[in-house]
Amino acid sequence: MSAYGEWTTVHGLPAFAYTLDQERDSRAEWDPVLDPPTRRHVAHMGNRRITLVSDNYGLSDLFDEHTGLSWLTRGTGVTRIGGLSTDISGSERVFGPTYAIVRVADERVALERTVLCPEGEQPWVLIRLRVRNLLDTPVRLTLTEEWATRAARAELITGAVDTEDPGLELELIGPPWTRSGRAEATGKPTVRLSQVESGHAQAMGAASARFDEVTAAGALRVEVAFELGAGGERVLDFRCGLLDPLPEGTDLGALFERSLEGLRARLPRACAAQAPEAEREIPWHAALLTGAACADGVLGGHTLDQGSCYSFRHGFNGAARDPLQHALPLVYIEPDLALSVLRNTCAWGGPDGDLPYALGPDKKPWTDLFRPSDQNLWALWLAAEYLSATGDEAAFRANVPYHPIHEAPETPLQENLRRQFRFLADVIGRGEHGHLRILNADWNDLAVSESGVPREVMIAEGESVLNSAMAAWVLPRYARLAERLGDAATAAEARKLGEELRELVAGEWNGRWYRRAYGPGAVVGDDDLWLEVQPWAVLCGAAPPERAVELLRTIERTCAAESPLGARLRWPPGDGYGPGGVGTIWYAINMTLVWAAAEHLPELAWDWWRRMTLAAHTAAYPDIWEGTLSGPDAYLAPETGRPGRTWDLADVGVAMQAYPVANLHSHSQPLLAYLRLLGVEPFRRPRGGARFASRVLEVGS
Repeated sequence: MSAYGEWTTVHGLPAFAYTLDQERDSRAEWDPVLDPPTRRHVAHMGNRRITLVSDNYGLSDLFDEHTGLSWLTRGTGVTRIGGLSTDISGSERVFGPTYAIVRVADERVALERTVLCPEGEQPWVLIRLRVRNLLDTPVRLTLTEEWATRAARAELITGAVDTEDPGLELELIGPPWTRSGRAEATGKPTVRLSQVESGHAQAMGAASARFDEVTAAGALRVEVAFELGAGGERVLDFRCGLLDPLPEGTDLGALFERSLEGLRARLPRACAAQAPEAEREIPWHAALLTGAACADGVLGGHTLDQGSCYSFRHGFNGAARDPLQHALPLVYIEPDLALSVLRNTCAWGGPDGDLPYALGPDKKPWTDLFRPSDQNLWALWLAAEYLSATGDEAAFRANVPYHPIHEAPETPLQENLRRQFRFLADVIGRGEHGHLRILNADWNDLAVSESGVPREVMIAEGESVLNSAMAAWVLPRYARLAERLGDAATAAEARKLGEELRELVAGEWNGRWYRRAYGPGAVVGDDDLWLEVQPWAVLCGAAPPERAVELLRTIERTCAAESPLGARLRWPPGDGYGPGGVGTIWYAINMTLVWAAAEHLPELAWDWWRRMTLAAHTAAYPDIWEGTLSGPDAYLAPETGRPGRTWDLADVGVAMQAYPVANLHSHSQPLLAYLRLLGVEPFRRPRGGARFASRVLEVGS
């Protein structure tokens, strides 16, 4: 059991009841490496526009990346009734898939406070306050709801910087009403709305309260006075955020209920005898994954970036491969969102087919750090997966923009993808051994520096066996897409290139595993096992079945040995804390490993999938918050100095450990790996073996 609480069910959905008293229990304290030690633990949730960051103190942050990476609030949102307050550590706290609940009580009153991200693209949250009189006599109460308006903009690497107020507002739609058949309240409530620090106060009518005069130094406060009869209960509904006008007569209470109904209807369901955790974790992962999307007001579509330290601490959306990778399971859950993410990420680039490494906090391309060689492959993969699942050919004929800095006309998505293929084939190209070139990074940002070849030489001449193996799987699927869309010439070229690369990868077997990369006079991965290339060698068909089984068994004896969270990136192991360290365990790579094993060694594949679960992390490291509800992109292995936590490059001011939760790999990759275990792949019929059901796909055992 987790030191922080236990899983439960609320509103018919999985939720986590946080029971630790962080003020008294020393286990609450943790080290972000780049910041001072803290006892604050956060959980992320959202809709398709706003992100709610709820913490163990009952406070809230609101984050919006519609036009840039921006904090609207930080550490705010408190309800008070007399001396009763929702920001005390002794409260009952519950984290749900799109909501957070705090419950407090004294001898007179019980208060339940729920902050909910409503379904859709609303840039605001709903706040429901349920107040119950615990006495057998009427009581007169005054309730205040208060939010600070501290706005901040994310800056590259250095973190958040306070900015002008974002236009935050607080609104009460009322009047309150009785619930649960309890005694009627007497009298109408008196509502006052004021700005705390300015001293401004204004009397408002009972039916509606709204305040728009907000400054960055101020706070928003609604004050409501009302009476409750003996045992009576009253519900008040507010909303807070970037408020748009609501249609006249809108009932926030009804909207609250509709959002919960919609959430229950759209989340997928799963059941697997081999992994009982799937029943809880599949809908949980789907909720947190989709809740991280944000409508993009600059490029169109929706962002679905990594989050965690990348967005929330270091201020960038990158790499481009990541939103594409995160969207893959959504093809089978919410395909419209998967397509929207594909369109959005394709719009990062220019008419030459190049995708930048990342977008900065202002949504401009950021190319100063890395220029990866694999990013186009992820776009071609997601496109093929989407067409295979939906048959939606019209989507590829619709125009998609290029980034505004290029001042280039829009082009059909099909043409955008064709240009990306051309960039892969003609600009990235192939090296001396015939493999795709590595440029200054492929998936592993540190593969170039680990090669032992001078950096400039490796960038110019280095080759990635990983890219070749992945391309050998992706390109035949992209070829089928091109054929379906009438581009026979591109299809033939893509298929031929994929076949050639598969043969080259087959030749990289050294008797134990597949080599990783080449540089002038250097072979990477001959003496040590680099995990990331191995599953792709199996998946692309470079490894015949007997060799695939041998390789998978070798990985279990080496990279995965005595590791409760999955296989290490490198073998032999070591105490490496950086992203390329030999002691790191990556969701993205363990996903492909589960997938590769699913057909050849299904029992081992299910065992590896269970190591990816939140349940596995809690069982192995019950005193660590990351991994309880969400996680980073990678964990540190048992032999490292701090197993179960995550990497840092503190000497250069970058650390996943600085924000070790809400990385979307921790949600998207278990989802995709589960689907692959059931045989859900592009242009193939699922094999079943467990159950998955969403609004667009059902696979039975």
